[in-house]
Amino acid sequence: MSSSTRRRSTVHDVARVAGVSRGTVSRVLNGGYVSDSSRTAIEEAIREVGYVPNTAARNLVRQRTQAIAFIVHEPHALFLEDPNIGAIMLGTNETLSEADYQMVCLVVDSDRDTERVARYLNGGFVDGAVIVSARAQDPITKAVMRLDLPVAYVGHPPDVDAAWVGVDNHGAARAITSRLHATGRRRIGMIAAALDRDSGADRLAGFTEALDADFDPALVEPVPLYSYADGAAAMTRLLERAPDIDGVFAASDAVAAGAIWALREAGRRVPEDVGIVGFDNSTWAMRTTPLLSTVDQPAEGLGAAAAASVLAQLRDDEPAARTGIMLDTPVVWRDSA
Repeated sequence: MSSSTRRRSTVHDVARVAGVSRGTVSRVLNGGYVSDSSRTAIEEAIREVGYVPNTAARNLVRQRTQAIAFIVHEPHALFLEDPNIGAIMLGTNETLSEADYQMVCLVVDSDRDTERVARYLNGGFVDGAVIVSARAQDPITKAVMRLDLPVAYVGHPPDVDAAWVGVDNHGAARAITSRLHATGRRRIGMIAAALDRDSGADRLAGFTEALDADFDPALVEPVPLYSYADGAAAMTRLLERAPDIDGVFAASDAVAAGAIWALREAGRRVPEDVGIVGFDNSTWAMRTTPLLSTVDQPAEGLGAAAAASVLAQLRDDEPAARTGIMLDTPVVWRDSA
């Protein structure tokens, strides 16, 4: 790979080669005290990896803004509709507020938004970021990594080497699908949302694993978003393609609520004709009739843990900051299946 196309080296690369924490590297770059041996190792590592200090990132170290970005990569309408995002935001804000940090909310819904948010981050207006709904090869991720901002992801994009907080989407989807299967349903489909990110892909994998020999790929209907409208449209398509369907795993509660509406419009009873389960245990689950069986995703806890991770990075508490954290997701069984 030529030097013109090689990825720009970061503080993480220097720390790895020198065998020290990122905080120790930052102290050397900003004139702080470290041992002579550490300083020598870091200076050699800087030459080896070709690191060029980023001015904006160094300014962040010298003078904190006491602000953390909360970045959501979703359409603006879904940001308002999805109670999960709101709960994650509340958990993030509470933890930051307790530490006397301001949360700055940034919604990315287009290439124009990406460019705008990247410029904002580059301006040094925040000390770090919590990122929700990142996709693989996400341009916002690239911008954050280029600036070497302290960051924590809600979810675990496969191409990201950074702190993250999440749930076992695969295992939880497998658990609730298995329970739906155990009710005697055999023609079970899935409305598989958001397959371009880790949560959606992992939920489909868990669903597939749970059904084993009863899995039928023709009963999987992909949709782009965790939204009510996508759930209603997908359920309509599934019924047209497979009128004998008797069970559905919807990839979120909002998707499940839309699917229940479509089933009713088609004259199908829930759960007598079609059992349906969701994922999140959000307010959507308590607004359906019957009440929705689902997976309890601790959204506020995810936001709180992600914020705590960013704050730990700002304190140079490297072991605490870089750990991936998994929260529990028990099945909550109600009346819809």
